[in-house]
Amino acid sequence: MTQQGSDGGAGAGDDLDGAGLAVGGLTDGSAVGGPAGFGIDSSAGGPGIGSPATGSPIDPATARTALLAVRTEVAKAVVGQDSAVTGLVIALLSGGHVLLEGVPGVAKTLLVRSLAAALALDSKRVQFTPDLMPGDVTGSAVFDSRTAEFSFREGPVFTNLLLADEINRTPPKTQASLLEAMEERQVTVDGRPRPLPEVFLVAATQNPVEFEGTYPLPEAQLDRFLLKLVLPLPGREEEIGILERHANGFDPRDLDAAGVRPVAGRAELAAARAAARQVTVSRDVLGYIADLARATRVSPSLALGVSPRGATALLSTARSWAWLAGRGYVTPDDVQALAKPALRHRVRLRAEAEMEGGTADGVLDAVLGAVPVPR
Repeated sequence: MTQQGSDGGAGAGDDLDGAGLAVGGLTDGSAVGGPAGFGIDSSAGGPGIGSPATGSPIDPATARTALLAVRTEVAKAVVGQDSAVTGLVIALLSGGHVLLEGVPGVAKTLLVRSLAAALALDSKRVQFTPDLMPGDVTGSAVFDSRTAEFSFREGPVFTNLLLADEINRTPPKTQASLLEAMEERQVTVDGRPRPLPEVFLVAATQNPVEFEGTYPLPEAQLDRFLLKLVLPLPGREEEIGILERHANGFDPRDLDAAGVRPVAGRAELAAARAAARQVTVSRDVLGYIADLARATRVSPSLALGVSPRGATALLSTARSWAWLAGRGYVTPDDVQALAKPALRHRVRLRAEAEMEGGTADGVLDAVLGAVPVPR
């Protein structure tokens, strides 16, 4: 049930639409245009960290440049996914997990595999199916007839980047097998906690819940995802580019042939995480985040508003984005850029709002328009 396979829609590059990261400051060609597009300030962000391999310090600006180069590497295999890659990098910096939603065939799996290759991270893939059991994900105790003892066999969750493919095709019991791993960074089997790697990210893909054979994720599971990125179908020119690549012999199962190479690794991630934690947040901006979260709780369109965990998720992602942008402080624009990706999966519409055609993103747009912005 565990494999390293590729997405059947591999190669279909997708940029996020108006509901996603492409709108609040993470637009291609503007704020996210590669290292130069960020206006890198080498002074922003904390002390350097020694490289595990050489012991030499890694400067925050060097780490930032390496992480921004990941977009270029992923683009060798996936067309038009720059904003989604940025969202995944933000999650890695913030120590969170990502839910990728899109119809089948938009390269969700290829995107994650390419990211792992560009960051030199270990990755494993689990295809979630209705008959998948929790032990197939976390691992289980296996009897060894030679020693007449039970030994623990690690499941695919023991990796750096776990691709949980079509997570909403398995019942809630198996979905819940990831709860402890995602929140506590450990797996408990037979009463013994087993720690996961320091760099650990669950990238879960799901088809829209209207699709046949899907199970909506429970709120407790959704709340453990730092970001939800919506991947739409590609535009016409992007789709032509996809077809050209395939016509020229592109094989989505062979990332080496596509030229995807490691441009960053664990040392750069460690330096970047430490630097992002040094980004300052004023009390006014903290108040703005709190006001946004509180506004969702009183919205007449929502049955469930944003929890304090959602507010802290918005804070951590805004700090990571500010650091990627080369600044040592968070602005209200940073908060607005990450508001929908960080909060859209944490709110639930009232039935009457759904019947009227309302969406979570639409409600969040209204909240962003109503809450005063600090100056």
